[in-house]
Amino acid sequence: MHEITFSPRAGLPGQPETQATVSGDTVAVDGIAYDLSAVPEGGFAEADGDQHPFRGRIARSGGVLRYCLRWRFDPATAEPAQPEAMPSAALTAGPVPDPIIRREGAA
Repeated sequence: MHEITFSPRAGLPGQPETQATVSGDTVAVDGIAYDLSAVPEGGFAEADGDQHPFRGRIARSGGVLRYCLRWRFDPATAEPAQPEAMPSAALTAGPVPDPIIRREGAA
């Protein structure tokens, strides 16, 4: 199980939006797979730098991986007012849902 908190950031014009999927202990973000199996039960890993999509600690507790993903979106398709609280999702496998509230009719 993955419990993901999102850190949304508006992308630059023409920059692709973030896409991610989860499978087992792996999360693939924008086509790059990150194997999180080395994070021990009851432990954590620090995600330092900007060479990855994580923000802060990656932790495992009760078999659940908890982490925050930087999530790039297109401001042209997003509602200007997004929730103040960072959105989150819990899933075991499959595509990570888009946490951004979209403008009506935006694709």
